[in-house]
Amino acid sequence: MSNLKEIHVTDTNLRLDNNIVKGGILPNKISELSRTVNVVGETVVEGPLYANKLTIEAVPLEVKGAVFTQRELYINNDVAGNVTFRKAVGSASSVVTRATKCNATFCSDVNAKSITLSNAFVSGSLYGDEIVLENCVVIGGVFATQSLSVKDCILGTFISPFVELDGNVNLLLPSVFSVERVNYTKSTHLYSLALADLGSLYRHQEESTESGRIEINLASDDLRTTLTDGNQQRSLHSYSVVGKVLAADMIDTDKFQNHFLLTAAALGPQMLKTYDLGTDKNGKPALLTTERIRSFFFDLLHGKTKVKDLDGSFSIEQFARTM
Repeated sequence: MSNLKEIHVTDTNLRLDNNIVKGGILPNKISELSRTVNVVGETVVEGPLYANKLTIEAVPLEVKGAVFTQRELYINNDVAGNVTFRKAVGSASSVVTRATKCNATFCSDVNAKSITLSNAFVSGSLYGDEIVLENCVVIGGVFATQSLSVKDCILGTFISPFVELDGNVNLLLPSVFSVERVNYTKSTHLYSLALADLGSLYRHQEESTESGRIEINLASDDLRTTLTDGNQQRSLHSYSVVGKVLAADMIDTDKFQNHFLLTAAALGPQMLKTYDLGTDKNGKPALLTTERIRSFFFDLLHGKTKVKDLDGSFSIEQFARTM
């Protein structure tokens, strides 16, 4: 990091270039509600940021407080480098990054009317009307009230009235939901990593023989589910692997350490100390930092770290003894 110059926020339109903002960027009078913020060089904002429009033209950028924009949060397509938001991000309109060379990291939830993300890592969940994701990792859920488009991503789960899938989509939970039947291309593969040994993979050690990913067949694993709340009913399409894991009770999933890994990923900077998953194959601590977790899940997404398929065979005699 270069030597950043401290700047005091006074202008209606703010241009940040090689600056550090100590107290955050918040409006003090009515005229500052329409403030636009342009980031054109290395910048650190140590508090919250409010802007009518936030445009990121150059990096690195780190915002340590919450962010809210009235119109738009936009990362230019030619941006290459790291953009990190340590707390929640919201917009009354849109949050957009299509920059394929920008490593955007959201350490909490993102909430906006329209969300378009590419090459982004989200520790929390996404909430919006229309959501478009490509080459992203979302540890939490993706909740779209109108439409959801996903291509080559790892997601916790998702629910939306209208869903389009393309490429390899991996889920951290067993089930996803949509009001209409999911639309998908011939190249689409949907997998659940609920029984994958993510802990061993994170430590670069051999996976448990009882672990593995499970493919969800979008044609045959479609279950019609009716949810009831008082006098209201809602029908959904549920795509799940729950019916395929009859022998799951015989698997000690706690030893996979998935829950610990995902909790550490979701909490991110809220944790008071840095935990680890034990030692890796080189005898060094497998530290659970946001940066290392981000790198791990993108290695999974891009196939640099391989997850084996779950062996579907089990002993009927062993299964009977557990009943």
